[in-house]
Amino acid sequence: MRCPLCGVEDTQVKDSRPADEGNAIRRRRFCPECDSRFTTIERVHLRELVVVKKDGKRKPFDRDKLTRSLTLAVRKRPVTAEQVDLAVNNIVRKLESTGENEIPSVIIGSAVMDALASLDKVSYVRFASVYKEFRETSDFEEFIDQLGADNVKPA
Repeated sequence: MRCPLCGVEDTQVKDSRPADEGNAIRRRRFCPECDSRFTTIERVHLRELVVVKKDGKRKPFDRDKLTRSLTLAVRKRPVTAEQVDLAVNNIVRKLESTGENEIPSVIIGSAVMDALASLDKVSYVRFASVYKEFRETSDFEEFIDQLGADNVKPA
């Protein structure tokens, strides 16, 4: 592993432990060249996922981007970092289990919407406003009305 500070490729592992409920390994590393310490996290990748954007462009799937998106949606809401990590893990597992290497961005957006709907309704609406490209306040009103209609149970 290359040192992120000085670039030396020969770093030493000082400590390893399971992370993310056993789905990853957290390693504390030491650089003998610059005496810096840093942490790496190793995860299993079942396949290399590629995101197919709406315009047809293809980009490598970025787990960190997914985490940032969820974190931004739940900002200042009663949702913990652990809940976000669990949601990201579930989304990634769901995407990997499709058996496809190329995943349309709408599938990812839908999975994020599902995860946020169960975590926090305000975060769900925040994400939806960007994902569904709300332009007017009426877009919010229609979405929230639909959200309320979906939660009404027949007597």
